[in-house]
Amino acid sequence: MDTPILIAGGGIGGLAAALALARNGAHVTVVEQADAWAEVGAGIQLGPNVVRVLKSWGLGDGLQRIASFPQLLRVRDAANGNTLGTLHFDARFALRYGAPYATVHRADLHQLLLQQVQQQYAVQPLLQRQVQGWKRLEQGGLSVDLAAGPMAGLTTSESVRAQVLIGADGLWSQVRRQMLPGEAAPRYSGILAYRALVRQDSLPPALRSRQVTAWLGDRMHMVQYPVRAGSHMNVVALVQGPRPDDLQNWDHAANAGHLRAALAGTAAPMIGMAEAIEHWRLWPLCDRPPVRSAAEMAQGRVALLGDAAHPMRPFMAQGAGMALEDAAVLAQCMQADGIGEKALYRYAERRWQRCARVQLRSIRNGNIFHSTGMMRWGRDLGMRVLGERLLDVPWLYGQSVV
Repeated sequence: MDTPILIAGGGIGGLAAALALARNGAHVTVVEQADAWAEVGAGIQLGPNVVRVLKSWGLGDGLQRIASFPQLLRVRDAANGNTLGTLHFDARFALRYGAPYATVHRADLHQLLLQQVQQQYAVQPLLQRQVQGWKRLEQGGLSVDLAAGPMAGLTTSESVRAQVLIGADGLWSQVRRQMLPGEAAPRYSGILAYRALVRQDSLPPALRSRQVTAWLGDRMHMVQYPVRAGSHMNVVALVQGPRPDDLQNWDHAANAGHLRAALAGTAAPMIGMAEAIEHWRLWPLCDRPPVRSAAEMAQGRVALLGDAAHPMRPFMAQGAGMALEDAAVLAQCMQADGIGEKALYRYAERRWQRCARVQLRSIRNGNIFHSTGMMRWGRDLGMRVLGERLLDVPWLYGQSVV
């Protein structure tokens, strides 16, 4: 099999890249190591910078069907429930940034992208394939080794030729491992994320909501927001905790008792939410240091995208968003410069500083969200005084890649 563009990873980033490239007429092959399309996880937030990208790909109507569009972000004190600050996602916000703020279930967005690449552009991703390595060919291009299991009709491996390889294979990227040999493994952040997805009508009426609420506490915080047109609530509680043995699995069964203990002494709605939700999943948060140069995102005919390039903590709600922006810029560069090293170099040059800034800001936000003592007092005072000016992020939401 020969393909001009081979994408490793069929998650949101990989499918977004496939869609953006196919819209420009490129022939793309996506390989995914899973044996079925079943995106894990729960909700994700999409700022207007990301919604603009999806609309530019013709997905505005599809997003309208699957998403919620909350009109308010409210930050509350986890100890007493008092409001610390608000940011309105109203018509003025959407007009200022050219798109609304949206919240979606990760699986719904993944399915929207998958249907588009399959039905509209006839890109048929290949399951049970994983990039094991590659080598440059003297006549140009790459020979990429794929491993696969017997369900894919292969017993060991096969090699394919590609002009470029895009690593969208996540935090523990095999493509990154070869492109940046000797690099340290992803680091554990010290934070455990308890996450749940629950039908709103199964919650007590007082706990239901159509806005984004962030509860800031002592070494912890909780975020909740609607998804699936408001029928479900996504809830994530982030607490400091010991390192699990298995960091690569981001979908552990959670100990609800440990979560309730971590929330002891918090406001009644937080305790009520923990008690009302029966099934929680656990996700140990890992990341890498912020990107330091374009060479960490592309070298030769190989480039990284999304979490493979710039994994980040979720304290700016931009992990998926940066992957979607990556995909848009990658397609623009290949349309302008062709399929080759020049396009990948330009892509990395355009992306690395913005992604590094979001990574740094996410780390800083996490420290602020989980602050204690005088730092926590100063945080709360600043939020009460400055309100929307602290919560709005014009440099992020206003910069357009499409």
